[in-house]
Amino acid sequence: MVELFYFIRWALDIYSWIIIAAALISWVSPDPRNPIVTLLRQVTEPVLGPIRRLLPPWKTGGLDVSPLVALIAIWFTEWVILPNLLRVLY
Repeated sequence: MVELFYFIRWALDIYSWIIIAAALISWVSPDPRNPIVTLLRQVTEPVLGPIRRLLPPWKTGGLDVSPLVALIAIWFTEWVILPNLLRVLY
């Protein structure tokens, strides 16, 4: 069971880096047909899209804060929810 929690934490860490990479690449207006850009958008859009609909850039001063909100949610899950869940189960 502990291995499952470590795997979940590892997967969330990897996804955090993917979100960071997608956010950094978006600053340089990349070619949308680039395979890396396409992959990053396909992987991150299921999470960032709903956040973007709740907090569109016109409501947040022109900034897309969806990557920041997603990273905060992931880090909250890693640091608060998973450790407490592990304590409850053991």
